[in-house]
Amino acid sequence: MIPGFTGGLLDRADRLRHDADALAAATSDWRARVLKLDNFEPELTAEGKLSWGSLADVPDDAELILLGLDGDRPHFAAFTPGMRAPGGRPMRLFAMLDRFANGEAATYAAARSLLDWHSRHQFCANCGTPTTMFRAGWARQCEKCSAEHFPRVDPVVIMIAEHQGRALLGRQPAWPAGRYSALAGFLEPGESMEEAVAREIFEEAGVRVSDVRYVASQPWPFPSSLMMACVATAEDDVITLDTNELEDAIWVERSVVQAVLAGEPGPFLAPPPYAIAHTLLSAWAAS
Repeated sequence: MIPGFTGGLLDRADRLRHDADALAAATSDWRARVLKLDNFEPELTAEGKLSWGSLADVPDDAELILLGLDGDRPHFAAFTPGMRAPGGRPMRLFAMLDRFANGEAATYAAARSLLDWHSRHQFCANCGTPTTMFRAGWARQCEKCSAEHFPRVDPVVIMIAEHQGRALLGRQPAWPAGRYSALAGFLEPGESMEEAVAREIFEEAGVRVSDVRYVASQPWPFPSSLMMACVATAEDDVITLDTNELEDAIWVERSVVQAVLAGEPGPFLAPPPYAIAHTLLSAWAAS
């Protein structure tokens, strides 16, 4: 099983980010491609592939971010002043997430996260001076204090507690009717992944767990998280719900999870295939 937003097909070409001459050659290569975006939303072909334009399509005030190479052909995203990612989860974008061809969503995830980071980090966190892009768009630098700023990824644990062949699933009020999924939460400073799993399950559902096992990970570019999927063993099945976090939580038998993932009707609506929660449920159901 390959989690959504993974399996990128471009060579990220880190070596070019440090080589001014090579980067200049890439940005003047007539074969170079630039990702087509409507603000932050991609244009997809009928085959689910990203659409690309030429350097001639780039506005004069835009800066190029090197996404990588396809063979030796450079691929870029263009950052224009004033770009801002829309808040929440745009319906049009989420309606197309299951249409991406293999590997295409990973390229889009990198581009979206980088563009969003640049839009929110125009000033130095150290002294407040405006920053400039460098390292082919993979960093910003302060001209006053020389501080270097790099894109950050926010680690998130997403997990299933299991007890006697059942999985603990929860739902949030904003989700589509009937949808249940794995519990999730951000890691806190000074905390391991395993400790975050145990803390989040206890905080949200009042269930104590141990024996945390890592399953898989997935970038989530809204704006820039890394979802780390895990399974943990519950000490008991008594749920004490935190209604500030969840609307409901239920225990579901493995056979029922298998049936729902296979498309059969059941007591819950499964998360979509591009979400790591779907990968996690599939791995648990098959184990």
